[in-house]
Amino acid sequence: MLEEANKYLFQNYGRFPYFFERGEGCYLFDENGKKYLDMLSGIAVNILGYNHPKLTKAICEQASKIIHISNLFYIRPQIEVAKILSENSFGGKVFFCNSGAEANEALIKLVRRYFYDKGENRYEIITFEGSFHGRTLATVTATAQPKYHEGFYPLVEGFKYAKFNDIQSVESLITEKTAAILIELVQGEGGVNPADKDFIKQLYNLCKEKGILFTVDEVQTGIGRTGKLFAYQHFDIEPDIVSLAKGLGGGVPIGAIIAKEEIAKSFIPGTHASTFGGNYLSTVAAKVVLEEVLSDGFLERVNKVGEYLKESLKVFGYPVKGLGLMVGVDLPKEISAKEVMKKSLEKGLILGTAGENTLRFVPPLIITEKEVDEAVRILKELL
Repeated sequence: MLEEANKYLFQNYGRFPYFFERGEGCYLFDENGKKYLDMLSGIAVNILGYNHPKLTKAICEQASKIIHISNLFYIRPQIEVAKILSENSFGGKVFFCNSGAEANEALIKLVRRYFYDKGENRYEIITFEGSFHGRTLATVTATAQPKYHEGFYPLVEGFKYAKFNDIQSVESLITEKTAAILIELVQGEGGVNPADKDFIKQLYNLCKEKGILFTVDEVQTGIGRTGKLFAYQHFDIEPDIVSLAKGLGGGVPIGAIIAKEEIAKSFIPGTHASTFGGNYLSTVAAKVVLEEVLSDGFLERVNKVGEYLKESLKVFGYPVKGLGLMVGVDLPKEISAKEVMKKSLEKGLILGTAGENTLRFVPPLIITEKEVDEAVRILKELL
């Protein structure tokens, strides 16, 4: 099968030679029946774990009725999910798409269209070094990491890169053409780097003062990952637009943006669309996910286990950082995070990496302290 994979698939992923057959809770099982504790959850996607009874039931029932019809018609679960997102955020309106890159692409287009409609020549967006916003040409340009730009020049005009957690760096880049700030409140691919609260307060106030839109990429941090439904809720701010994906569908592809109503008005028919966005299957899944995450005690549990995970990882003596169940451990140069990831797989533990040399832990949000103990026990054999 590996030979066929190499023959028929693009070779653009650094895949590990494993084939998984099924999952249950926080565990995956390969074709030989070997059990793996998953601390990566499909890169922060499978937030309810595997074979979650309510999610599985809802998907199967909907698949037997209608999977997709297009946005030429109203879709009841799409409206229901939009209502949940709006009422549990800042009361905005919702656009649905299929991925994080698509959500950020929509965000970028909406920013530009909003100022176009106002008759203002403002289109520049400031992002941050170490950020990651997607793989489309616009979102990879927004991603302030040169390694992702190589071979794709010329990039899209209108992006500037500030230093993360440095307000003076941002101030130096603002011009009369600055339209928005786009920021991850915990950088994911950049190394699980949380934003400083004082910096965010200064940045938010600066945006208000200058009439700049404050937009947040919540693709990885959203839907309970940090212990609140949205990471921005840790910072006592109210964004103008947020982007979502990953955990929103619990494994079913879906993306979204929430925008304040005044801004959302700029997307009139014909300005932006998505064939598959918000179809029956994806929004039925998203509704179950949101109901579970917003159920009594769920987010409190994420915070409790997240703190337990961070404390447990401090035993290795390396810097531990993150929010909720989005946690990173910075390893010294002599220990390769990628090598630790590879060896942990051999021992039945699935981890991620991020940044220069950071181990990334983004497990299903249903993980328990007992499973955290199991992960740490395996890591002790490697570190």
